[in-house]
Amino acid sequence: MSKRFQLVGIGNAIVDVLAHADDGFLAENGIEKGIMQLIDRARGVELYGMVGPATEISGGSVANTVAGFAHLGGRGAFVGKVKDDQLGAIFAHDLRAQGVRYEVPLASVQHPQETGRSIILVTPDGERSMNTYLGVTEHLSPSDIDEEMMAETDWIFLEGYRFDGPESHEAFARAIAAVKRGRGKVALTLSDPFCIDRHREAFAGMLKHDVDLLFANRAEILSMYATEDFDAALAAAAAEVETVVCTEHEHGAHVIKGPMRWHCPAVPTRVVDATGAGDLFAGAFLWGLAEGHDPETCGMMGNIAASEVISHLGARVETDLKARFRDFGLKL
Repeated sequence: MSKRFQLVGIGNAIVDVLAHADDGFLAENGIEKGIMQLIDRARGVELYGMVGPATEISGGSVANTVAGFAHLGGRGAFVGKVKDDQLGAIFAHDLRAQGVRYEVPLASVQHPQETGRSIILVTPDGERSMNTYLGVTEHLSPSDIDEEMMAETDWIFLEGYRFDGPESHEAFARAIAAVKRGRGKVALTLSDPFCIDRHREAFAGMLKHDVDLLFANRAEILSMYATEDFDAALAAAAAEVETVVCTEHEHGAHVIKGPMRWHCPAVPTRVVDATGAGDLFAGAFLWGLAEGHDPETCGMMGNIAASEVISHLGARVETDLKARFRDFGLKL
């Protein structure tokens, strides 16, 4: 008998504010290109007032992944905290409209923090630089983890960014214990090299003891294993984790499971906005796994999904991904 969910994601509940900017704007305002920087509310208000016309849509790395998973027809749910405010309502409505189950209680209007938001500045080369005020999502606690839900899913997907927070590690531990009791599996994304630097010990322990599937990009996996040797980093990860998936921008993705290794070529695409590329890659890969496809096919699905999302502004799929899979000769 199948479980209620195929995938439950746990991560930051963020509303993305997407705007265009040039490299000069980044330099003038001390914004490091291509990474996620944590900011406070005052800095968020300042940047919001300086950017041009913006698009607001629910985001957050793993929330994007689960939205992509649901777009493909997967049974997905998301756990992340928002406040009972305007941006919180935008986040919840948009995610549910994607077909994702979202039932986390809203933080009350009396909470001193607001719903988190990320001001994402997209430069002409399509690179995105994220300035993230976590707000109330930073305060995800063990009490927000529904153990029954965790036991009723095939996979949980944990967001590396979510390691920032006073009770995040305890919340993850509760979720992992519950999913393991239900004979489910754990996937993790490393999220960002700076995130790894902040929580290296916690990541290392989780990789050794809890994680069944690791997602990373080249910079993240090199940072995690403190080496400049890409193949050595992949081998170190594969020695700890059953399946390792590492993306490498235009060079595609590497998938390792046991003694097997596959290289899945990237899909040539004009990059408009790189926001969500890794997130949608993971969503399609996990959907492929849930549907019983082999790791190489899952990697190809991930690359196709990533190519779709970087071809336009924002991290939401705008075409029929299953149709695109078929266009590339994949059998569903």
